[in-house]
Amino acid sequence: MIKLGICNELFEGWEFAQVCSAVKNLGYDGLELAPFTLAPLITDLSRERRNELRRIVADSGLETIGLHWLLARTEGFYLTSPDRPVRIATGDYLVALAQATRDLGGSLMVLGSPKQRNLLPGVDLATARAYAAEVLARIMPELEGLAVDLCFEPLAASETDFINTCHEALELIAWVGSPRLKLHLDVKAQSGETGATVAELFRRHGAIAGHVHVQDVNLRGPGMGTVDFGPIMRALLEAGYDRYASVEVFDYSPGALETARQSIACLRGALDGRG
Repeated sequence: MIKLGICNELFEGWEFAQVCSAVKNLGYDGLELAPFTLAPLITDLSRERRNELRRIVADSGLETIGLHWLLARTEGFYLTSPDRPVRIATGDYLVALAQATRDLGGSLMVLGSPKQRNLLPGVDLATARAYAAEVLARIMPELEGLAVDLCFEPLAASETDFINTCHEALELIAWVGSPRLKLHLDVKAQSGETGATVAELFRRHGAIAGHVHVQDVNLRGPGMGTVDFGPIMRALLEAGYDRYASVEVFDYSPGALETARQSIACLRGALDGRG
């Protein structure tokens, strides 16, 4: 059965316990966390605070899903940098994020971070793939030991020039060859792929996906735009996907509660066959 979650950066300015209470009361199963909402760097987040946040989530009756926006608002990290020390630092920071994910009670991380993977001058696509694979392969033993999945997100060409399709992401995943590196599916991102609808892509890849983000292409929540979520959610069910689908939005203007409320109503309706 698909569980429903929501990303916490929507609730900017709220106390963490208030976020958890509101999310639970609206009917969500889990909360997904953006590291920059917790500390400037994840390494600044003390063990005591990690334990406290984990208790708040659990006491509210929610699950911590994991982390996303992994490299947002950081400096010095770059997945496809030609500078080997930068690649090493990037891998080390991803391990630190995985340790925090475990400490917070989560089990996955979503790697999108377009600004830290775009092709740099003098780096062609094949070389960038080799750099990214090097970074990811080096850290996989650590993630395997932590039991944390890293879900790689193909993004639209308007956001990045490195890994734009599910096919390209799966090639990179196969090259690295770890069961802890998985495909991430995203409604907005996959809307930019040609040759297949979002529902077709979700049906094709849902069985192997590690995580899913849902939002409208207008950057608001499900049910707040023109995207029909009925076929998309049914495609996930038909594929046998049984993990989390998290609401991730980029336009907060309708307000956190209204966005969260309309989103879960749309998704519940879609899963129940009413959408």
